[in-house]
Amino acid sequence: MNTNKITIVGSIIIIILIISIPTIYKVVMIHHNNLYRVVEEKIIEQAKKCRNDGVCLNETITLKELYQNNYLDKVSDPVTKEYYNEESYLKIENDKYEFIVKE
Repeated sequence: MNTNKITIVGSIIIIILIISIPTIYKVVMIHHNNLYRVVEEKIIEQAKKCRNDGVCLNETITLKELYQNNYLDKVSDPVTKEYYNEESYLKIENDKYEFIVKE
């Protein structure tokens, strides 16, 4: 009887771990992706504003340009909290903006 109880409790704990660990991992990854998306949208929005004002006319806009023209304050990686390199840039093709991070 005692061995059966231990087996049942152990099985329940293993089942809970098998279900909860991947679920927690997926929730954390979705949260990180959402954080990155928000920061990227903020940078793209300011780059569009800079471009519409006629200040940033190149096909690539660096963060340094946005900082110098006061369109953006220092931006940091939302997960690691480190500031992005000023040489990171936005690549513009056919009115589509892509943020590229330089290490």
